[in-house]
Amino acid sequence: MTPSSPSHTPRPPKWRGWLVAMPLAAALTLAGCSTVASVSASGTSTRQSTETDTAQTETASQLTGATDATATAADVRAGNQESHDADDDAEWSEADAVTISLDGGTATASDTSAVSVEDGLVTISAAGTYVLSGDYTGQVVVDSSGEGKVVLVLDGASITTDAGAAIDVQAADEAVAILADGSTNSLSDASSYTEDAEANAALYSAADLTITGTGALQVSGNGNDGIASADGLVIQSGAITVTAVDDGIRGKDYVIVRDGDITVDAGGDGIKSDNEEDTDRGYVDISGGTIGIVSGDEGIDAFTDVVTTGGEVTIVAGGGADAASDTASAKGIAAGVIAVLEGGTVDIYAADDGVHSDSYVHLAGAALTLAAGDDGVHAEAQLVLSAGDVTITDSYEGLESVSITVTGGSADVTASDDAVNGSAPGGGASEPGTGSTTAEFTMSGGELVLLGGGDGIDINGTWTQTGGTIAASGPNAGGDGAIDADGGIDVSGGVLVAAGGTPEVPEESSELDSVQFTFDAVSAGTVLTVVDADGNAVASFTTVQSTSGFLFTSADIVDGESYSLLSGGSAGEAIAGTYAAGGSGGTAVATATAGELTSTMGGAGGGAGGGMAGGGMGGPGGDR
Repeated sequence: MTPSSPSHTPRPPKWRGWLVAMPLAAALTLAGCSTVASVSASGTSTRQSTETDTAQTETASQLTGATDATATAADVRAGNQESHDADDDAEWSEADAVTISLDGGTATASDTSAVSVEDGLVTISAAGTYVLSGDYTGQVVVDSSGEGKVVLVLDGASITTDAGAAIDVQAADEAVAILADGSTNSLSDASSYTEDAEANAALYSAADLTITGTGALQVSGNGNDGIASADGLVIQSGAITVTAVDDGIRGKDYVIVRDGDITVDAGGDGIKSDNEEDTDRGYVDISGGTIGIVSGDEGIDAFTDVVTTGGEVTIVAGGGADAASDTASAKGIAAGVIAVLEGGTVDIYAADDGVHSDSYVHLAGAALTLAAGDDGVHAEAQLVLSAGDVTITDSYEGLESVSITVTGGSADVTASDDAVNGSAPGGGASEPGTGSTTAEFTMSGGELVLLGGGDGIDINGTWTQTGGTIAASGPNAGGDGAIDADGGIDVSGGVLVAAGGTPEVPEESSELDSVQFTFDAVSAGTVLTVVDADGNAVASFTTVQSTSGFLFTSADIVDGESYSLLSGGSAGEAIAGTYAAGGSGGTAVATATAGELTSTMGGAGGGAGGGMAGGGMGGPGGDR
C-alpha cells in the first residue's frame, strides 16, 4: 500500500505540568541515560558523559518512578500506589443486608437505623451492605463517617435525577458497587453542574470505589463524567456501558480494570486518571476484560503511567485517523511518564498519536494495531520494542522518539512521512556537521518491516545494529529514500534490506559487508534477487513502490565478491514482509562488488550517486 501525503502538520506534545520541578526538555530527553551521543564534523560518533546529565537523570527518576523505557509492567506497578480492592469484594450475604426498595419518588428500607428517605433523597449513614432495587427519581447519597466498607448491591435498580449525581458517595471508608447476578441497572444524572461541584458524575465517590459483580450497569453522564472517584477506582467485573458529555470513567489516583465488558462513549477522555501531585498515582492499569472506547479527546489518559498486561482494548479517539487536522489532539493512549504495553490486544484509531508518552514507551508484548493521524507511537525521550506484534496501518510518522531501541518483537509500519524517525531533542531535525545530532537507533533483535512516504528509517543521529532484521522501503524521488542516518550506520549483526532512492550505505567500520545497486526504476510488485558470482540466490525482495536503488547488508555478503541484481524473477521463502531467502530467475539490471563502487550498469545513475558499498555515507534526507 502506498501512503498518501500528510494533510496536516504534526503537533507538539502536551507536557505534564508536575514535571516543572526540573527543566522540561532536559528531564524528558535525558531521563534514563547518563550519556549523550554526538557526531563530530567528520561524522565520527562520540560518547560524552557529564555530571549534569547524571543529576538530571536522577531527578527524573525520582519524579517519574521510571528510569528508562526498559521498565516492565512489574517494575511500574511496584512503584505505584497499591490498589484498595480485595478478591472477595463481590461476595455478600443477603441475611446481613438492608434492602432498599425504590418506587418513583420514594423508597422504603428494611432497617431504618442507617437509612433515611426524605424529599427524593435516600441517605445511607453507616458501613454495611445495602441492596437497591426498583425505579427511583432522586438521589442515593452515602455519608458514612465510620470505619468499614459501604457495599451497594444494585439488583434491578434504575436511578434518575436532575439534582446532581445519581449515586453520590460523599463519605465512606471505602465503597463497593456490586452488580447482582442477572440484574440490569441504570444511573442517570443532572444535565449540568456548577464549576465547584465535587460530585460531578452519575456515579461519584469521594472514597476508593470498586465495581464488581456479573450484572449490567448503564451509566449516563449527562452533565459531566459518567463514573468518577476522587480516590482510586477498580473495575473487577460486570457489563458496564457509559455515555458521558465529558470523561467516561475517571479515577483521580488510579483506574484499574481487572475484567468486565466495558463500553465508553465520551465527549472528553474515555478512561482517565489525573492525580498531578503524587508520583505513585495518576495511573491506568488494565490486566483483563473487553474495553471499547469512543472518545472526543484521549481514549486512555494517565497523568503518570499506562500499563496493559491483558484484555482487549479498542479505541476510536477524536473521530479516528481520517479526522486528523492541524488542531486535532485526540490520542489513543496518552501517558505522562511511561506506557508499558506488555499484554493483551490494543486496537487504536486516533486523530493524533496512537500511543504517546511525554517520556517513555515500552512495547513489551501486547498485540497492537494502530491507525493515527499523527505518529503511530511517539515517546518524547525513549521508545523500546522488546516483544509483541505492532502493526501501524496509517500514520504520519510510525515510530518516533529521540532514542529508539529494538531488542525483539515485530513492527510492520506504514507512514506518509518516516516509518521510523529518530528525532533530535525537541522534535526537530539536526543540522549536518554541527555536532548536534543526538538521536539514537539501536537494534539487537526483532523485526521491522517499514514503508515510508518520507524515509523508511530516518535517524537524526547514530544507528547501531547488532542483530534483528530490517526491511525498509522508501520513495524513489524528492530527496528521501529507504534509509538515512546523520551520524552513520554501523551494522555488526542481523540483516538490513533497503529499497528506494539511493539507500545510505553502512560505515566502512561495520563488521558486516553491504552491496548496493542503482538501476532503472522498476514498478511496485517487482521481485529483485541478489545473486553471487556463481549464480546462487542470496536474497530476494518484492518492491512495494517504484524503486531504483537497493541495499543488502548481511553475513552472506563477502567483501570483494561480485554480485548481480536480477529483476522479474520469483521470490524465495518469506522472512520479513516481502524480504525473502533465496529466489530464482529474472534479468540482470545491475552488478556490484562489495566494498567497491556500487552498480556499474543500469540507467538510474550507475555508481555515481551511490557512495561506497561497505563504506561511506549516502546523501542527506529525512527531517531537514
